[in-house]
Amino acid sequence: MLRFFELLRKRKELIPIVALMTAAASAGTGTSIYFLATKTDVIVNKTGNPTPWENVDPKKPQKLMTIDQKWEPVEELQMLKRYTK
Repeated sequence: MLRFFELLRKRKELIPIVALMTAAASAGTGTSIYFLATKTDVIVNKTGNPTPWENVDPKKPQKLMTIDQKWEPVEELQMLKRYTK
């Protein structure tokens, strides 16, 4: 680790590259943790619930940004779901 800082002192042109790579890695890790913790369509434990997609609220958007999207249930699928339970 000490050699790394010595290298950065000798070659100052590497400092912006190291800073950008650190920021990109931190943003990627943070985004992954955010989606694992908050989104219902991300599944970590597959054995606990065999059909987790049925727990997703269709009226709540799952994307980061949704523009003019409205959801209405399809009657045929709702009837099929009632018959299969």
